[in-house]
Amino acid sequence: MILVDWLKKVSIDQWRAIDRETVRTPEDAGTTSIKVLVILVTVAISLTLQEYIGGHNAYVRYFPNDGSRYWELWGFVWWSGWRVLGYVVIPMIVIAFMPGERIFDYHVSLRGFWKHLWIYVLLFACVLPAVIAASTTKSFRHTYPFYRMANRSQFDLWAWQVLYAAQFLSLEFFFRGFMLHGLRRVMGANAIFVMIVPYCMIHYGKPMPETLGAIGAGLILGTLAMRTRSIWGGVLIHVGVATTMDVLALRGCPEFGSGKYCH
Repeated sequence: MILVDWLKKVSIDQWRAIDRETVRTPEDAGTTSIKVLVILVTVAISLTLQEYIGGHNAYVRYFPNDGSRYWELWGFVWWSGWRVLGYVVIPMIVIAFMPGERIFDYHVSLRGFWKHLWIYVLLFACVLPAVIAASTTKSFRHTYPFYRMANRSQFDLWAWQVLYAAQFLSLEFFFRGFMLHGLRRVMGANAIFVMIVPYCMIHYGKPMPETLGAIGAGLILGTLAMRTRSIWGGVLIHVGVATTMDVLALRGCPEFGSGKYCH
């Protein structure tokens, strides 16, 4: 019974609190449906661009391997750059053209993050054992790090980490900022449940446990973003977990400078 009460407190009670905090007026009825249309069409267009232009296959098609030293790394510059464009730049342009909207309101404030930092540290501590356990599996070692030459040099490693972190920051703004705040006035806490569908789907191609885990992660990070009105805790969790996963994966790779790469 205690467990049930605790689960209710951290889920249903939080969603009800989000609904209570959401300001709605009768005047919104004629405009909010248009806003939902704009938000969701932007999401659909952005995700389509990521799939068909911003991925590795498109990079290979547009820039065939010329044998240069950093051809693989430039592929991840392409990938990460398209995430920044599709997840941040395009949504910000859309926000700028919507009457009465401010980018600052889309959960980019640090104020709520500092106040609730302890929650994210606790979440990371809870996730860490699962990450360590997953790092012992073949599917994990065959997937991470995405950049298989990350062990070639310190430059390769840190260039990759910067690109990876930029992608996570962009992702958090898109899903936990743009989508959640954009849909909040009409949907309230239900915006979280809309958001987790595409968020789960962008994990397709990764190990199945990770994709299923994205559903729970989306619920938790979405709820926290709406309560704290800040995406930065999600950025911290994502970058922290991703860096930990890469460090664990690199333990199974040849040493730096050996001329042999992760496989």
